Amino acid sequence: MKVAVVGGGAWGTALGDLLARKGEDVTLWARESEVIESINRRHVNEMFLPNAALAPTLRAEGDLARSVAGALVVVSAAPAHVVRPVMQQAARALERSTPLVISASKGLDPDHLERPSSVLREVLPAGAPIAVLSGPSFALEVFQRQPTAVVAAAADHSVAQRAQQVFSTSYFRVYSHTDVVGVELGGALKNVIAVAAGILEGLGLGFNTRAALITRGLAEITRLGVALGAQPMTFAGLAGMGDLILTATGALSRNRTLGVALGQGQTLEQALAGKAAVVEGVNTTRTAVALGEREGVELPIAREVANILFKNKPARQAIADLMERELKAEQWGTEP
Repeated sequence: MKVAVVGGGAWGTALGDLLARKGEDVTLWARESEVIESINRRHVNEMFLPNAALAPTLRAEGDLARSVAGALVVVSAAPAHVVRPVMQQAARALERSTPLVISASKGLDPDHLERPSSVLREVLPAGAPIAVLSGPSFALEVFQRQPTAVVAAAADHSVAQRAQQVFSTSYFRVYSHTDVVGVELGGALKNVIAVAAGILEGLGLGFNTRAALITRGLAEITRLGVALGAQPMTFAGLAGMGDLILTATGALSRNRTLGVALGQGQTLEQALAGKAAVVEGVNTTRTAVALGEREGVELPIAREVANILFKNKPARQAIADLMERELKAEQWGTEP
């Protein structure tokens, strides 16, 4: 089966390697010429997934139309803020076919406040089946074939099951779901809380504080998700709690690492300097706050992360302001 993976970052590369080792005919589109040369000549993505020997059958391509032409499955794995222009270009090569399109981007469109699958629905040919893939999954550990469990979701369960079959292996277990909104929002919004978790660590705060943040962060994610049409229980699963725990505590998390740097006193510009990979939590924080304002949902943690990121608010003051808010009853997923 011909598969096109659109996006040559760490996650797209890991998924392409997984599918190639499964025996699929995989082409990985990448924007960077260095990535293309590195994969095709040395079978490694030195820029985004260094020291990881990739399947020798995995091919990289710089021509997007050539990459997706004739594919039965297209995996959209570009950073969320460029999904629209990239997949608009890809759509022109898909006009005569209706491949299964699987979104693997964990973020939100910051300009239109949209989920990646909504963007795909707008730019792809009418009738294209679309699914999303999300859950706790560091790219390096997927490459290392460590046991991993994720979720494939689509409004039509049969489409979710098709995506489930595409990716499932003996070490990569895929569950099917129909709550596309919840699965996508869980994968995006957890990045905001992961930045906050890193800030706490950078400040030298302990496990009590981190446990409170993760728990209240999940309540905040659930509250916004439900307002946008998600099922609340989705956030108790792999795409919600599972991905949040991984990203907020794991050493491989770019969002947590950024937060640590901020907690240690660096500015956002200093913390991002020299990094090739996108840190989705930055754009997602701004987008989450805007969504909360639009929907009338209070997001105190996201708001304070935004204040630290974009207004240079001291992190300790942000924590104090959160702790000193009006006292409330805990009613899961409803109270701010």
